[in-house]
Amino acid sequence: MQNTIAKSRWYRLIPVVFITYSLAYLDRANYGFGAAAGLAKDLHITASMSSLLGSLFFLGYFFFQIPGAHYAENKSAKKLVFWSLLLWGGLATATGMISDVKWLMVIRFALGVVESAVMPSMLVFLSHWFTKAERSRANTFLILGNPVTVLWMSIVSGYLVESVGWRWMFILEGLPAVLWAFIWWKVVNDKPKEAKWLTDREKQQLQEQMEQEQQGLKPVKNYMEAFKSKTVILLSLQYALWSIGVYGFVMWLPSIIKAAPDMDIVKTGWLSSVPYLLAVILMLVSSHFSDKTLNRSGFVWTFLFIGALAFSASYLVGTSNFWLSFILLVIAGGAMYAPYGPFFAIIPEILPRNVAGGAMALINSMGALGSFAGSYIVGYLNGATGGFGASYMFMAASLFLSSLLTIIAVKGSGAAKAKKTTEKSA
Repeated sequence: MQNTIAKSRWYRLIPVVFITYSLAYLDRANYGFGAAAGLAKDLHITASMSSLLGSLFFLGYFFFQIPGAHYAENKSAKKLVFWSLLLWGGLATATGMISDVKWLMVIRFALGVVESAVMPSMLVFLSHWFTKAERSRANTFLILGNPVTVLWMSIVSGYLVESVGWRWMFILEGLPAVLWAFIWWKVVNDKPKEAKWLTDREKQQLQEQMEQEQQGLKPVKNYMEAFKSKTVILLSLQYALWSIGVYGFVMWLPSIIKAAPDMDIVKTGWLSSVPYLLAVILMLVSSHFSDKTLNRSGFVWTFLFIGALAFSASYLVGTSNFWLSFILLVIAGGAMYAPYGPFFAIIPEILPRNVAGGAMALINSMGALGSFAGSYIVGYLNGATGGFGASYMFMAASLFLSSLLTIIAVKGSGAAKAKKTTEKSA
């Protein structure tokens, strides 16, 4: 039944969700290019200060995740994302206009604060529109905005920096979010019952399917009770460790590649895009088979373990063979991104709607702390050691522990039982 309900949801909502998150990710990821292309030199930023600036976004991102998810669930994800688009677009544009590093610190932190509510709000939004058998794919199309954006941003930013400098790069890549806010407002509805483009029959079918899925879940009174869940606690720690690897990689990959002999910023841009091309392919494959089998954990821990192995192998290769080391980094990057769709399908399958959004926000906020640690510590290790080997091993260890925690957290949880329940009802 659920596979035939209102197919128009995919064509109308998924492209809008994808573009919205793409714009959010653009404004957090292009700092790495600015830092590699002259921002640090022009503003007299030291290596340690550059690491702090790169990670300040994630410290701001830690705040307002849970309030944002609560507002999205009980008020309106549509309104929250609209105002966030306007604010983060303005702040991103302002990055290209400042000449004082103190203002850059304020902007990076404020960007994190503004964008902190977007991810949990979008996950809540998708949980209102897509059923259990669709959710991993829907989540993946949302989070695909991450690697796809870095893919084209790596290429375009390289050319923009080469043509007009890092200041205009930030300005030209910040303005689209402001314009997109009004398209988002026009196209999106918070819930199916508000959508004029659905028939009454389609609204009824969706409502019945969503209610049926909620009936199999154990009631949870409030956020505090949900936050005490062993699975939520372990997944929060797991996601923090996972994010160390992801954002240490995203923020510093351009600098790692540019340090190779005879490497200019345009070549750096093209090479930096390759891991994200693999990431897109693996994310689509992973989410498809995760929804088909309703196996979430297996598609998370396996890829994270592969990422840990690839970082370790790249460390062992060292600087003796740039291209082999680069291929291993490509594998690590793709493997780290592959599990996002299945991962964010876990919580709505084990917790009822009144607390699932808050639990996802808590997990995402812990990921923000991991992102802060990853972007800061990787930058620090690169500067302190004069190479990248130490940071590779740091990211490898984080991913290995994250892989292990996935197995422990999901084993015996409602996510594992959900598959059996769905198979019986089918």
